[in-house]
Amino acid sequence: MKAIVYRSTGGPEVMALVERPMPEPGPGEVRVRVRVSGVNPTDWKARRGSRGHTEGVEQVPNQDGSGVVDALGEGVDPTWAGRRVWIWEAAWQRADGTAQEYVVLPLRQAVPLPDNASFELGASLGIPALTAHRTLTVAEGAPERLGPGGLAGRTVLVAGGAGAVGNAAIQLARWAGATVITTVSSPEKAALARAAGAQHVVNYRAGDTAAAIRAVAPDGVDVVVEVAPAPNAELDVAVLAPNGTVALYANDGGDALGLPVLPLMFGNLRWQAVMIYTVPASAKDHAVAAVSAAIADGALQVGEQAGLPLHRFPVERIADAHAAVEQSAVGKVLIELP
Repeated sequence: MKAIVYRSTGGPEVMALVERPMPEPGPGEVRVRVRVSGVNPTDWKARRGSRGHTEGVEQVPNQDGSGVVDALGEGVDPTWAGRRVWIWEAAWQRADGTAQEYVVLPLRQAVPLPDNASFELGASLGIPALTAHRTLTVAEGAPERLGPGGLAGRTVLVAGGAGAVGNAAIQLARWAGATVITTVSSPEKAALARAAGAQHVVNYRAGDTAAAIRAVAPDGVDVVVEVAPAPNAELDVAVLAPNGTVALYANDGGDALGLPVLPLMFGNLRWQAVMIYTVPASAKDHAVAAVSAAIADGALQVGEQAGLPLHRFPVERIADAHAAVEQSAVGKVLIELP
């Protein structure tokens, strides 16, 4: 079978297309014929060495994907054969990601994908959607698992609403009944955020951002889904409601986070870091179940009409696909397997 591998860390050029033996599933595992592989920022960061790599060991990149179950390991219910699925965290602490024709992984990491949901949608879920769910459920009094009405009466601010996590956060928050405000850097990104479902969009490069947010949320926002916690620290303090939470999932703009102690104390404010790979297993299970329910309800979609343009690459051009994500392409980068 065809697979993309790298044996040493570095730029996109370290990846190569090779032939590998067909893998066989073990007990409790399934083999998935991959149709589409999704690329996330953590994929190129891992390839550049963020998690360490043993020189010479073959690593297949990419955590997310979608396809069809075509072989079952011992103990797996026979009804799984032929099921369409979406895949999450295929390459986390494993050598086999989704940038290959077939991938074997534990059954838990292959989730049924409805017939009316595209493989492109399935490959766009995983890390972004599960991360978004976690950021929306760590606040005081928030439900463990989102569902319709779960965030009714709450106001959510999504920083960077045109990104993949931001897009998923907007769609999931709206599905759960929240009022959603988002910040963007351009009119083009504002259009994408509105397409995702944000009711209020603020261009942070045009005027007083805090005042614009307070104009639509005079009592403050309950949750901030934060991609740039260091640059946005002052803004977040200014717009949070009492007992509000900043759920930070990235470090755009730097690692050093400075916060004023007294305003946080008087407001009983919380900063909660989120790394989806290492959240408790129960939180992951809740996220997978909620994302699946949102898909079934038609509440999670992809494409420009849903605020997330798709950029498709054949597997032979995986270097270009990874480079696009590394250069902050707006939308979702996908790799199509033959």
